[in-house]
Amino acid sequence: MNKSISSRFFTSTAILLISSILCMGICLLYFSTSYFRTESENKLLSNVQNVGDLFRSQLGGTELAEVNAPAMQQATTIIAKSTSSIVFITDNYGNVVTSNYGAERWLNKTAIVPDRVLNQTFTDGKYTELGQLGGMFESRFYTAGAPLVNSQGSIVGYVFASSDASSLTRFLEDMLSLFIVASGVMLLLSSIFSVFLTGRMTNPLRKISEAAQSFGNGDFTARVEVDGDGEIAQLAETFNNMATKLEAIDTSRQSFMGNIAHELRTPMTTIKGFVDGMLDGTIPEERRDHYLGIVSQEVGRLSRLTRSMLDITKLETGEYVVSAENYDVWDTVSSIMFSREQQFIERRIRLTGFNPQKTWVYADRDIVHQVLYNIVDNAIKFTPDSGTIDISVESRQGFVTVGIMNTGEGIPEDALPYVFDRFYKADRSRGLHAQGSGLGLHICKQLISRSGGKIWVESVPGENTKFLFTLPAGKPEKPNRK
Repeated sequence: MNKSISSRFFTSTAILLISSILCMGICLLYFSTSYFRTESENKLLSNVQNVGDLFRSQLGGTELAEVNAPAMQQATTIIAKSTSSIVFITDNYGNVVTSNYGAERWLNKTAIVPDRVLNQTFTDGKYTELGQLGGMFESRFYTAGAPLVNSQGSIVGYVFASSDASSLTRFLEDMLSLFIVASGVMLLLSSIFSVFLTGRMTNPLRKISEAAQSFGNGDFTARVEVDGDGEIAQLAETFNNMATKLEAIDTSRQSFMGNIAHELRTPMTTIKGFVDGMLDGTIPEERRDHYLGIVSQEVGRLSRLTRSMLDITKLETGEYVVSAENYDVWDTVSSIMFSREQQFIERRIRLTGFNPQKTWVYADRDIVHQVLYNIVDNAIKFTPDSGTIDISVESRQGFVTVGIMNTGEGIPEDALPYVFDRFYKADRSRGLHAQGSGLGLHICKQLISRSGGKIWVESVPGENTKFLFTLPAGKPEKPNRK
């Protein structure tokens, strides 16, 4: 079963907290034990030193057996009571000579201090241990010892001080209880905070998931509230931007389908009406050629519309292959202008700026021809009789700019941003000629974009309109040397 982000985050946080608490507990236990043991050993060593100093003043140069036993016991009792410890003295063989009053309760006087303890005490000058001291005690005790030296520097015995280690056990139990309670409170508070924090982190993700499901059901209006400036807020903002684009694409698609249906229905209705009129005799025989010509024009219109739609599909899906090469752009300009020469003559349109000079571009010849042909065709269509069409070709900063300007009514300023939109009709922008599908300029924009250039329009309403596009500049071909 897949876990949610909330459960995974909570589990990870819980494992991290428990691991941290365990590590902290182990470290606290270790350092507390070490500190408690060090403090106990230092205190016991101090007791041993005090006993040694006291008896050194009493021993003088005598042996341990010559010292007053009751006085020794009384002295050890005073030191033992003042430090809550057990103090006892042994001879050089580990036999207990004397101890403080009440030591019999813990101390086994019949036992002998092991030789290893005496040897280490003799070698190091001191001895510390947490244990039973070779059977001297029935339970664990902290023990510290040192040689007993007379005034002449001779070792006459050993003095030991011990304290019950059960105090450490009680201390550790109390500390462990306190630690468990504190850890439990901390885990509880951390769990509550983790649940709250996880909820705040995952709520935006949940909303994004719900919005995505709405998109899957066809509703592109869903949006996610953006709060803050963190990574999730950035994700939500990116999601909203994507949603806006998807909504625009869906709207465009619906509009595209509606426009296609309209563009197809009009010529097909015209064709059907004229063909039915010929079949049922409504159109007389002598007028059939005229209406057949209209039918032919409508069929050509359908063909152009279909070809334009196929071109758009190829451009938007990336199937349109651009075969760029170095060539003189004036070759294309001259070819198109000469092919439209008869229209210039019939409508008395004056052509200016036609001054071919080799200008190299790096582009696809067919793409440039299609774009330029469409722009020139529109220029001729919207230029009034006896008007002017001006051509300009300029090379600047690695690009070649081609411009076609024609006199006429121009394009209203509020219509300029929509000229290159799909199905934006010329009659809506210039007020003349309703023919055309409104796809030509959109295709031109796509083709120029694929070629690495850009296209735009400038217009002075009531005076002129100028379409311009750029192409990457090419390198002149070097002449062949024989």
